[in-house]
Amino acid sequence: MKVLIIGAGGREHALAYKMAQSTEVDAVFVAPGNAGTALESKVSNVDINPFDFMALARFAKNERISLTVVGPETPLADGLVDFFVSQDLPCFGPCKAAAQLEASKVFSKEFMTRCNIPTAKYQNFKEIQAAKAYVREQGTPIVIKASGLAGGKGVVVAQTEEEAFTTIENFLNHATLGLAGSEIVIEEFLEGEEASFIVMSDGQHVVPLASSQDHKARDDGDRGPNTGGMGAYSPAPVVTPTLHDEIMKRVIQPVIDEMRNMGHPYIGFLYAGIMITNDQKINVLEFNCRLGDPEAQPLLMRLKSDLYVHCKAALAGNLDTQTFIWDPRPALGVVMAMEEYPAHSKTEELITLPQSISEDCKIFHAGTVQTDQGIITHGGRILCVTALGNDIKDAQQRVYAVVKQVHWDHCHYRTDIGYRAIM
Repeated sequence: MKVLIIGAGGREHALAYKMAQSTEVDAVFVAPGNAGTALESKVSNVDINPFDFMALARFAKNERISLTVVGPETPLADGLVDFFVSQDLPCFGPCKAAAQLEASKVFSKEFMTRCNIPTAKYQNFKEIQAAKAYVREQGTPIVIKASGLAGGKGVVVAQTEEEAFTTIENFLNHATLGLAGSEIVIEEFLEGEEASFIVMSDGQHVVPLASSQDHKARDDGDRGPNTGGMGAYSPAPVVTPTLHDEIMKRVIQPVIDEMRNMGHPYIGFLYAGIMITNDQKINVLEFNCRLGDPEAQPLLMRLKSDLYVHCKAALAGNLDTQTFIWDPRPALGVVMAMEEYPAHSKTEELITLPQSISEDCKIFHAGTVQTDQGIITHGGRILCVTALGNDIKDAQQRVYAVVKQVHWDHCHYRTDIGYRAIM
């Protein structure tokens, strides 16, 4: 059997790495992939743009691909799964209508309100003055979100009225995020710990993956601007068995049931970012219609059962027949990014990597390119160094021992990933 992974980031490297471990899979192709996917056994990169649906479908037909998995959000939001289905090609991921849960914050908030899913109080705005008036009324800190897809850069936690107004101006007037910021959601600021709750669904049956937690802020101590994620670990101690059951009942199942009722059965990965307050109340911060990145890296390091078989069962509507097996050891991943991240950077710098690492550690690539000179940076998040350990602290120590062996000139990473689970 052959598998096609769509995307070029760390999540896609992790998916390719895990799919290649299946005894049923002979070859894995990644379109377009990165320098890391090209090094994996049984894995090859394919130079096809993830937005060229016709070229992707043609490749899938010519290679007789038995399963395509869509990694990033934008092809899902643009209807890649719908197109593949129309071509009778098996494709794992939500359809365009279901992917609105991530593609439109406005749709998502209205969906949650309709389904009585707990979430922060909010209002939507297209007009600057109305948005500013709402901020004055509500006070700060307050959260401002671009409604559209912004690559993890569309959320600002404004600590002051001035910062809120600047953000509103940037999104609605200066179009710093393009069309993604042409409508915004302003919602109340919630305090607590954020957990990543990720499941697989076949449209009716749901299987929760192991719990995980990421660090969105760029700098140590959860300070600095929001990013797509600077590191993650699994399991997340904050997700107790009681909270796990509550999230399944009050958040996940209502999404699956409502999507089915709307005629858009949700098939694929579903990610709920859950804020857990000190008094153990839950609120949904966001939905993603894919595996998280960097959560995918530690999660897939821990998954011992066959991901290919699980995905095929989900496409057949038989996910309830699957038993997911997890390594009991925790896993932790640290993202190594460009110094300017999350600001855009095209700096190309040569990366020095360790000659060898232990089998319980893995360096997943994201923004990397192979050249004649070696592997170079390609902007944004570059690598995610991930390791299994006897406990979170042990996994943390193993990761940072490898991180210290990696170098490029303008590298940035946090030194405290996992601290909440160790305190």
